[in-house]
Amino acid sequence: MRAAVFAEPGPASVLQIVDRELPLAGAGEVRVRIVLSAVNPTDTGTRAGRGVPDGVAPPRVPNQDGAGVVDALGVGVTDLEPGDRVWVWDAGYGRENGTAQEYVVLPRHQVVRMNDDVPFEVGADLGIPALTAHRCLTVAADGPARLAPGALDGWTVLVAGGAGAVGNAAIQLAKWSGATVITTVSSKEKAVLALAAGADTVIDYREEDVAARVREVSPEGPRLIVEVNTDNLDTDLDVLAPGGNIAIYVGGKFSVPSFKAMVKNASLDFVLTYTTTPEEKANAVAAVAEAVNTGAFRVGDDAGLPILRFPLERVAEAHEAVESHVVGKVVIDVTAP
Repeated sequence: MRAAVFAEPGPASVLQIVDRELPLAGAGEVRVRIVLSAVNPTDTGTRAGRGVPDGVAPPRVPNQDGAGVVDALGVGVTDLEPGDRVWVWDAGYGRENGTAQEYVVLPRHQVVRMNDDVPFEVGADLGIPALTAHRCLTVAADGPARLAPGALDGWTVLVAGGAGAVGNAAIQLAKWSGATVITTVSSKEKAVLALAAGADTVIDYREEDVAARVREVSPEGPRLIVEVNTDNLDTDLDVLAPGGNIAIYVGGKFSVPSFKAMVKNASLDFVLTYTTTPEEKANAVAAVAEAVNTGAFRVGDDAGLPILRFPLERVAEAHEAVESHVVGKVVIDVTAP
């Protein structure tokens, strides 16, 4: 089988296409033929040598997320069949083999069945973006542990960066759960994408006063903020409802205006999907699978997340596209559907 491999950390050019032996599915494992492999910022970070530490050294096959079909079942796996359409998560975390290869073997719980009418493009987008979004939307101590229709009825949620993959997923999952969603973007083009995702109010932070607009549409303030840029914390604490939560899914060092946070009795919560608890991850996977299988989660231009495709031979270009902050979801065509 063909696989993209990097033998040492470095720029995208370290990725090489090689031939490898077909892996065997052991007890409790599933072999998946990957149709689409998705590229996320943490994938490019791992390849560059600055990713989330997981104790695994190169050579490695990159990319955590993907979608494909079940190819073989290990002993003890009885609830899937060869040919089932599936999506996978955290494929390359703590192991050498991610989804940028024709076949990958994973533990059963990391292989999720999806309905036959769900496009592979949707399945490839579900791992890091959707599971991150789910955790961000469920961090509040007084909120739901698992999203479902009605779980966020009466909530107002502010999603920073609504045109990004996590922002798009947060908008869609929050709307599916009954929330009113406000989002911020940096251009008119991105505003179109955020509206397509389902946001109720879209604010162009380069053209509008974010705090004033948030207060206009939500005088009491959002109960939850999903934040991708810690430079926004001053504004977030200005508009946050008393007792609200700010879920931060970006790294870096920053200072907190602590008195503002104290006055609001605010909570700042930090989210990394790789290291959530087994219960939190299971809740996220189950909720996202339900949203997908009921048609409540989509991708593509009409859902606010354009798809950018690369063949496996151009895996380096796919990684470079993510590193250049291209708008949309980057996927790699690995095998034919």
